[in-house]
Amino acid sequence: MKHLFIDTNIYLRFYEFSSDTLEELNKLLTNVKNNNIKLYVTSQVVHEFWRNREASISRSLEALSSQKLPDTYPQMCKSYDEYATLRELSREYSKLLTQLMGKLREDIDSNKCGADKIVDGLFGAAQVLDVDEDIIQNAKTRVALGNPPGRSNSLGDSVNWELLLKNVPNETDLHLVTVDKKDYASKIDNRRLTEFLNREWREKKNSTIHYYIQLSDFLSREFPDIKLPSDLELVADQQKETAINNLVNSYSFQMTHLAIKVLKSFNDFTDDQIREIVEASTTNNQIYWIHDDSDVKEFLLGIISGREDAIDPNLLEEFHSIYQNEGEADSTEEEDLPFD
Repeated sequence: MKHLFIDTNIYLRFYEFSSDTLEELNKLLTNVKNNNIKLYVTSQVVHEFWRNREASISRSLEALSSQKLPDTYPQMCKSYDEYATLRELSREYSKLLTQLMGKLREDIDSNKCGADKIVDGLFGAAQVLDVDEDIIQNAKTRVALGNPPGRSNSLGDSVNWELLLKNVPNETDLHLVTVDKKDYASKIDNRRLTEFLNREWREKKNSTIHYYIQLSDFLSREFPDIKLPSDLELVADQQKETAINNLVNSYSFQMTHLAIKVLKSFNDFTDDQIREIVEASTTNNQIYWIHDDSDVKEFLLGIISGREDAIDPNLLEEFHSIYQNEGEADSTEEEDLPFD
């Protein structure tokens, strides 16, 4: 079993622009629940997380909302077909971004976004180390002496370190993940833990401490072959929702085929999802214009099989009129069919 401590800044990265992914949190939760990892969470980390979560989210939402596609072009561009396409894509981007922001705000307000669910699971599955007066006094002494980690205006890192020294069993290696290079990293090589903390840990715990600046570094080193179990489907659900959205709002044949390629890997659609897909398949010409393509027809007929009762009868009739017709399209319509 691996013993692991993750600093607050790592948890907050999953609400920010970073290379960390929710799949990594899922992998971590999988191994904590399977007793492959003993995760330590201090009460200090829990408090820091909830103090700073809203600020991290606010910065991310502000940065996301400010990302705009160009809305002005030189006059010489306007005679090209690509110009009209770019303008249409820009309008579609703005529409989808507005929808995304709305959904994000709803989930954030109710603590239901993907990161919230997994972080709550991790905090619930971890061993929580509570702060007491002795720990606070030891942290104050550490800061007063100028010993890392910690600073004169903040005891947080010192409190966490003292809690780990007290609670991690002797002769047990610890894996520590933090992006706080100022308090933990060597001044010679910031990918290594400062030698002071290395020596202190070896002397007091008779073991080794392993230092990482990304959760993915720890996971790839210690669990390179882990797979997500079937009961942890948050990431898969997000991928499915994204693919459904891409299909419903498809603006090209290629986008339709790509969305269906992703959706074919799923076999569990809710009634609402099926209704949304079927409606789009009868209203979006980038889907029904290629209704005879084998992947399109096979997928759409497959998802409604046995689920017809979930679909409005009028919509179902319209759907069947398109997709159960064996390609007997009017020749004139075929000549006018746009190609992608």
